[in-house]
Amino acid sequence: MKKIKILTITLLIIAVTMIAFWGVYTKEQNRMKNQIKGYETAMDLKGSRTIRLKVNTENKTVIKDAEGKEVEEENLTDEQIVEKGYVKEDIPNNSEEVKNADYYKKSKEVIEKRLAKMEVTNYIIKLDEVTGDIVIELTENDKTDQVIANLYQAGKFEIVDSETKEVLMTNQDIKQAKVMYGSGNGTTKGTSVYLEIEFNQDGRKKLEEISNQYTKIEEPATENTEEIPEETTEETTEENTAETVTEKKITMNIDDSEIMSTSFDTPVRTGKLQLSFGGASTDLETLQGNINQASSIATVLDSENMPVKYDLDTNQYILSDLTGNEIQIAFYAILAIVILAMLVLMIRYKIKGILGVISYIGFISFFLIVVRYTNVVIAMEGIFGMLLILVLNYILVSQLLAKEKKVTVVYKDFFIKMIPIIIMVIAFCFIKWISISSFGMTMLWGIALMLSYNFIITNSLLKIEAGKEK
Repeated sequence: MKKIKILTITLLIIAVTMIAFWGVYTKEQNRMKNQIKGYETAMDLKGSRTIRLKVNTENKTVIKDAEGKEVEEENLTDEQIVEKGYVKEDIPNNSEEVKNADYYKKSKEVIEKRLAKMEVTNYIIKLDEVTGDIVIELTENDKTDQVIANLYQAGKFEIVDSETKEVLMTNQDIKQAKVMYGSGNGTTKGTSVYLEIEFNQDGRKKLEEISNQYTKIEEPATENTEEIPEETTEETTEENTAETVTEKKITMNIDDSEIMSTSFDTPVRTGKLQLSFGGASTDLETLQGNINQASSIATVLDSENMPVKYDLDTNQYILSDLTGNEIQIAFYAILAIVILAMLVLMIRYKIKGILGVISYIGFISFFLIVVRYTNVVIAMEGIFGMLLILVLNYILVSQLLAKEKKVTVVYKDFFIKMIPIIIMVIAFCFIKWISISSFGMTMLWGIALMLSYNFIITNSLLKIEAGKEK
């Protein structure tokens, strides 16, 4: 019975170790994907991207009528403009009203909202309140280009009357936007991507009014009383009895680009609009493209529009100070030290030492998983914190194996000695400097796991080995 219990705990630790070091792979969209979350690394480990956004200083040409209103007609020649009494004007993309510190700060806040929407936590953003320039440093990964593309879009959302161009709804009416997925039906296979726009209370009322007003209207054809030749009677009768459909349409624009133009079949009372991006697809590349497109728009709509128009001035990748060889050498050096330490336990404590080693390996595996799922950003200082936790755990395991004191006494003495360290790491967790917070977070989660894990697992193994389990 004792061997079965030890074997059960050992198999559990082996399973967790395999998950921590190799992952769990499942088939998703015709490829194998690791379902275990990856590590969130800081810029000093993975390299960074630095971009500079500059305030746009260009002008745009608009055509105005005699009343000073902008004309939507396109491709007008200079002669046509003169004939219609229109005037062509060059106006700046950024008026003088928005070129001040308040609007620059507002733009910075919008960028921070977009970064939060895209779940980017490891970044540095700086604003020059005089020139309006914004410098952003991001961790380099496979999503960095998409993140950057979403940061400086204006994001102006409008629903307008397709004919009169009257603005019916704006960003102020949006509550949130998100990406949704749907499966194909019996005739259509694959996955469909949707952008769902949910409107706030005022927007919900406006949407219901608009969907009532801009609906498809079916009108029966008027009866033709003129004499109809016999040979065309059947054909003409079919035409006369057919119904005609008239539509009053709305157009949805983002940054003055048309996304869609439509009318409504029925009034919308849910306060939500769903826009389809591409059809249902089983092709991974096509599906990912649809997701990226929908996600980009959702990010922009969820964070208000930028009051200042910016241009991407600099986009520079900065390599990490650490090379791949240096990281590999450090890894093998740490691995050698850990193996040597575990051999010392086995030689010194025999059977109990082997159980201590099994427990120690399990702790490392659990710790690596906890660090991933608690969203700890790992910087160089965070790695140092992880190594320090491994040393402290080794000391605690050694004291439990020695059995010079009762388990409760060992824990009490160890915890009392850890109190100053615990206070320090809690304080570090609230510091916004990524290097310090990384160290604090890894230490805090490591200490919490160390005390609970050893009390449950290591203590249980030693009790079973001693034949004292209940």
